[in-house]
Amino acid sequence: MTISALGINHKTASVDLREQVAFSAEQLDTALQAVCHLQGVEEAVIVSTCNRTELYCRGDVSGDLLLGWLTGFHSLAPDALENHHYLFQNEQAITHLMSVASGLDSLVLGEPQILGQVKQAYQAAKRQASVGGILERLFQQTFRVAKTVRNETAVGQNAVSVAYAAVSMARHIFANLNKSKVLLIGAGDTSELVAQHLKQQGVTELIVANRTLQRAREMADRVGATAHSLSELSELLPQADIVVSSTASTLPIVGKGSIEKALKKRRHRPMLLIDLAVPRDIEEQVNELDDAYLYTVDDLQSIISENIRNREQAAREAQVIIQQQTQEFNDWLKSLNSVELVREYRTHTRTLADEQLKKALAQLEQGKDPAEVLQKFSHRLVQQLTHKPTHLLKSAGENNDQYTLAVLQQLWSEPSSDSSKGK
Repeated sequence: MTISALGINHKTASVDLREQVAFSAEQLDTALQAVCHLQGVEEAVIVSTCNRTELYCRGDVSGDLLLGWLTGFHSLAPDALENHHYLFQNEQAITHLMSVASGLDSLVLGEPQILGQVKQAYQAAKRQASVGGILERLFQQTFRVAKTVRNETAVGQNAVSVAYAAVSMARHIFANLNKSKVLLIGAGDTSELVAQHLKQQGVTELIVANRTLQRAREMADRVGATAHSLSELSELLPQADIVVSSTASTLPIVGKGSIEKALKKRRHRPMLLIDLAVPRDIEEQVNELDDAYLYTVDDLQSIISENIRNREQAAREAQVIIQQQTQEFNDWLKSLNSVELVREYRTHTRTLADEQLKKALAQLEQGKDPAEVLQKFSHRLVQQLTHKPTHLLKSAGENNDQYTLAVLQQLWSEPSSDSSKGK
């Protein structure tokens, strides 16, 4: 019963590689079905965010098989992920998942979004029936652990995220954000977090552009912005001092040409563009333009590093909680083996007893002496129940197998007075 976690993240792979391995919403269902058809895979969950793609599997499957499937699914060269992936199994895999969900493995330590993303990944797997009893329990316990970490440590206080880091970057470049006009491309959770942080920094002019106008309007109502569709980008870009993009598009939404035109209309007043999407929303060639300053999630590392330093103590406290919960889950896994053995043993003895009882009842119906029938019933049942243990005892004695002899002796030995105390 092996639990495996294979993946890449912001620590092991560049944004270029991560975007090649990211699963779109449209791909996820097909991918879950495909990975569950791999030989040995019994259960699977796929977590795919802008900073990580991870496969969580339960079953007798090798890391090489999972890695080969991942590269093959995305049509990558066989060795594309060779030096950029990680593989954890059993206790390490359990600890890793709990750390991820608790925000301890995020680009910004302690960011809360990842828990929601892991929950979404779990729900997607549930819909595809790719989660069974083991991963079901693991993910449910992981969600409880993440909640405990957030409630009992400082890692959840003054929450920071990639969104917060983006706003911090903007604040360093523009002295007074309250005089800046900001265009948010996308109306998802990240964009809304950016909007909330911007409002806290005094930004009053917010524009939300989204593929679905209704969703843009809903977010705009919540954050005090104006709503537009993506078809209006060419008119909106020249108005924006700051552009923050975070969509789930598989292709760039903002090209070099559109920014070039926007800069001309702005008479080359500088524009700050922050691309939080993976795959990218903004073409990297935009950096070639004068007066356009493009940053991706990888460029926020300095801000994020400072946040990590401030949260290290809380992370250490959180790791203690996670280690305790990992051990608890491991204990439960080990108990499954004993539960199954007990079940099999009871089934076996019940079968033997039923067979002998059936013979005894048949003899009684034939009019045989009840006392004789019961005596034979008892004798035959004892013979069957003791046959294998007797064989094991003889074999262990001949081989001087003291461990097996000691274990078998416990089958009939009375508990000592010491061991019975406190029970």
